[in-house]
Amino acid sequence: MGSTKSESYFVFMNYDQEYERLRSNRNKYGEYELDLYISRKHDELLASTLEPGSYKKTTSLAIVDGFIVEINEEQANVLRSAKGVRIVEKNEEIA
Repeated sequence: MGSTKSESYFVFMNYDQEYERLRSNRNKYGEYELDLYISRKHDELLASTLEPGSYKKTTSLAIVDGFIVEINEEQANVLRSAKGVRIVEKNEEIA
């Protein structure tokens, strides 16, 4: 059975044509559109996959179409099987 302790995980998404289009627009408005698009996309994925209030998204990463989220091991396994998710990896901090 998975741990109930929340830890930081990186979640990276599969190829997304709209993300690539927005990422290629290298002006201020394009950056704003991209940030808005991926933040909404990541929020919608989490809301449709995990229980409300059971996770905390830390940030969306525009450069790689991914995000950091605080979840437990069981939730990480659920995200691994979610449509559009490529990789879910625990943040292993090096001391």
